[in-house]
Amino acid sequence: MRLNSPKINLITKACMKASRSLIRDFGEIENLQISTKAPGDFVSSADKRTEKILIEELHKAHPDYGIVTEESGIINKSNINNRWIIDPIDGTMNFLNGIPQFAISIGYEENQEIRCGIIFNPITNEMFCAEKGNGAFLNNSRIRVSNKKKMIDSVLVTGGPKQASKIKSKIFSEYINISNKVSNVRKFGSAALDMAYVANGRFDGYWQRELNYWDIAAGIVIVQEAGGFVNFFEDDQKNPLKKNVIASNANIHDELKDLINKKDIE
Repeated sequence: MRLNSPKINLITKACMKASRSLIRDFGEIENLQISTKAPGDFVSSADKRTEKILIEELHKAHPDYGIVTEESGIINKSNINNRWIIDPIDGTMNFLNGIPQFAISIGYEENQEIRCGIIFNPITNEMFCAEKGNGAFLNNSRIRVSNKKKMIDSVLVTGGPKQASKIKSKIFSEYINISNKVSNVRKFGSAALDMAYVANGRFDGYWQRELNYWDIAAGIVIVQEAGGFVNFFEDDQKNPLKKNVIASNANIHDELKDLINKKDIE
């Protein structure tokens, strides 16, 4: 049984409140108002409503904290030491197509380090939660990364590329190269849940390029507290909110990193 800190309790309360309307919207998917944000990247009225509820709840408790969020951008920009990193619906395309593989993701960052986070799928009622030094949990059960020792036996998960990506060929080549070295690769459509599933041992590893920080912020601490490793690679110094990420158990992490860093992609 986990002992929740005030911040975890606050995030949990915000998630539960926001999820009520999200569940209703998911049940009436055909009635959602959908607007196009970019080719292949849609945002729904549910996205905006969920984010509004989350911001209100977190802002009420800590009005001076910074907030980095998908729809509203950065709130309280001057506070870079205490920030909430929010994705109201990670897996929007799944949500809009009636696929119950999406999540609310909230991470708390203190002095540029994610200290705690929650990833919550309101349809399956699975809440992945972690706080630095206190372990990772699925609902009230402790979780650990898998103990697979070899890449060839591993099941990995990835995502992308987006329709507008300028490096599609590179991403597809990387996918083929890694697929040839592992048991299987899956694409589930939610970066937050992909990270959570690595933490829970459902997948042995995950990698993806061209993510936003809010997609994976909560997942960082959840994977680490479950005994896994998280690394970023080929950082874009001009855009710190864009991320390329690797997350896996400790046994295959170096091999997965080597495959991704391989310059002569087969």
